[in-house]
Amino acid sequence: MPMQTITFEDYKNAIKAKYEEEKNGEYSNNLNSPTAANLRNLCVKRFDTNNNQDDLIAFKSFFDFPFDRNKKNLFGEDELNKLEAVKRFFLGKTENPAEDTIQLAAILVDLQPRPFNEYRKQLSIEEKKLIEELRDTTPPPKKETSFNTLIDKIEEDDSLKVEEVEQTQSLESEIAPIPIATFVATGKPTKSRMIIYAVVTAFSAGLVIMIYFAFFQKQCMQWSNDHYEKVSCDLEVNGLGSFNIVEPFDKTVFDLKKIKVCDTTPFFNTNGEAIVWYGKTANGIDFFNGHGRHPENNSPLRPVTRYILNKYVKK
Repeated sequence: MPMQTITFEDYKNAIKAKYEEEKNGEYSNNLNSPTAANLRNLCVKRFDTNNNQDDLIAFKSFFDFPFDRNKKNLFGEDELNKLEAVKRFFLGKTENPAEDTIQLAAILVDLQPRPFNEYRKQLSIEEKKLIEELRDTTPPPKKETSFNTLIDKIEEDDSLKVEEVEQTQSLESEIAPIPIATFVATGKPTKSRMIIYAVVTAFSAGLVIMIYFAFFQKQCMQWSNDHYEKVSCDLEVNGLGSFNIVEPFDKTVFDLKKIKVCDTTPFFNTNGEAIVWYGKTANGIDFFNGHGRHPENNSPLRPVTRYILNKYVKK
């Protein structure tokens, strides 16, 4: 069987595996409890003697400024808020982290090779085989019971019960005569027959539901001004721009909404974590109710910071 291509999901899994390994290594004090402050300290340690251009580019992409050894202790509140995204990734509390978050996480655990393009092409044959073995691409087949087999089983149980009744009747008839009418069918369905009818009804109802979801329910979505809408998958795209495309329905993305904010909008939860995210555009900045990517320009959304609020909201 031909070997599958290494995916970005494999890259993320490799970073998490390296994180579990590094928790017991040289920087265990920083990674066993990956608070934003501990990750900031580890970041300074990793970059203090780091001349790798890809790593330096990743640093600037994440923090919006280049690394400066002379200012390495000036990480402020905004930087700590950004590092919360890396913390959630390490702890498995986010399903779809931004790409720059993944790249910084790879640097903090010193995954080799990196970034993703290097990781994908420099893995050895043995390492690729190991990834294939670890992948859950072939889940064990579920044990299925066919509908006919179920009916046969019920009929078999019913036949056994009938035989028991006949044997009992034969035994009792030797002791005392019993009226034949006692064992004549009353016309009412037996318990096993009622079970059969219930199974047939449930099977038919399930089949109708599956047909409806497969052929009639909308399975695609499209960005509309400030939110996603469910649309037909064969809808023609009107207008220009990548945000007008019709894409497969994705529950994790569908609830994303562009929101209007003011100085009284709650931007952080009780733990100080951002609950509003922002993305820069050619015309300024947009705010959203969750993380992901900007539907109109595909740029990664970032958690709001005090700096962003002071610059764009509290004017």
